Amino acid sequence: MPGVQDPKKEPGKRRFITEKIVRRPLTRGELFRRGLFLLLAAALFGGVAGVSFAVSQPLVARHMKQQETEPPKISIPKDEPLEAAAEKEPVAETEAEAETPPAPEGEPVEKVVRNAMENYRYTVGDLNELLFSLRSQVQAVSKGVVTLHSVQQDVDWFDNPVETTGLYAGVVIASTEQEFLILTPEAAVEHADSIKVMFADGVEVNGRIKQQDTISGMAVVSVDVSEMGEGTLKEAKPLVLGNSYLVREGDLVVAVGSPAGMARSIDYGFVSYIGKNVQMVDQVTRVFYSRISADAGRGTFLVNTSGELIGWVMPPKPDEEDGNMAKAMGISDYKGILENLTNGLAAPCFGIEGQEVSETMASQGLPNGIYVLNSVTERPAYDAGIQNGDIITHIDGREITTMKDFQNTVDNLECGRLVNVIVQRNGRDQYAKLEFQVTVGAR
Repeated sequence: MPGVQDPKKEPGKRRFITEKIVRRPLTRGELFRRGLFLLLAAALFGGVAGVSFAVSQPLVARHMKQQETEPPKISIPKDEPLEAAAEKEPVAETEAEAETPPAPEGEPVEKVVRNAMENYRYTVGDLNELLFSLRSQVQAVSKGVVTLHSVQQDVDWFDNPVETTGLYAGVVIASTEQEFLILTPEAAVEHADSIKVMFADGVEVNGRIKQQDTISGMAVVSVDVSEMGEGTLKEAKPLVLGNSYLVREGDLVVAVGSPAGMARSIDYGFVSYIGKNVQMVDQVTRVFYSRISADAGRGTFLVNTSGELIGWVMPPKPDEEDGNMAKAMGISDYKGILENLTNGLAAPCFGIEGQEVSETMASQGLPNGIYVLNSVTERPAYDAGIQNGDIITHIDGREITTMKDFQNTVDNLECGRLVNVIVQRNGRDQYAKLEFQVTVGAR
């Protein structure tokens, strides 16, 4: 048509050949190999994921459980000194008294009882019955006595590995759903690279140091319940912590642990003497003396005839003459410290030996408080500047008048905390008030 130009013939425009590349279709063999590869890869990654989940799930669950529930805190109630109850002899009804017929009219009951007791003839059977009852009590207590195998790794002069071992005794004093807690001499854990704990049924499990007290020379070892068999859990029973304030001179006591120097040995004896208000670091305590076999280094513990733990034998001091008498510390004065140790906390240390100002001392012009007999070298009170002869009147804002006040206050302090201490120091003419900042240490 005139006036219409063919676009194909337009100048400046050229047409190129366009091609579309089409991939060759896969063969059956290639499809099979590719499908097999995908299946193997899926199986491999699935297996890895399954193994990872199986390994990590218990750890995560345990971690989450630990975060959700805090470990239960062990509480050890303290005993109040009962001087009147301790000195008062309980009147036990004997078999002869129980069978004593009513007193005739006009004849005193005391005379009838005395005559019955004098005329009663004890037999060997009575003695055997008494010993059998006592032996049964000891057997029950023995379920809470354990043997600690302390292992220390070392090398000799020729770099050959050497293993040093030691056997010590301990007693189970508390338990939770997670652990059993054992009181033992500090020597059992002091240099140990590993600790094995053997229970009364012969089962041996791993133990770890929970906490220790360098002043008293005692330590607490923990055993994981998950490592103990069901039979051991049923048999191993913690000993009941008794009231050592009620112990009297002449009482029969049983030594368990290693009194003969060998683990799981026993001995019997009587309390010959009780030392009251014996000064020790940060406390006064009762000390029992008994002519009984004892090995303090390997662990000797005293129980009463009711099977209650009332103390443990302490090693004699270098300058102390014991006269072949075992010296034991009463447990009641130690319960505050023991509560800290069983909960894994370091027991706080102030660092003095003292006594409360008596009425006689007060009549001579001394202020009420705790008279410092010995400010122990390199302990917190000594480092802060408190000296022998100072009288402590206040700690952390609390008035201190008795050793019981002092001991309870120190037991509730936190290690590392700075506390304000007020003392009265004897000057040239009168006592002067001084203030010290004491950093609480650890025993």
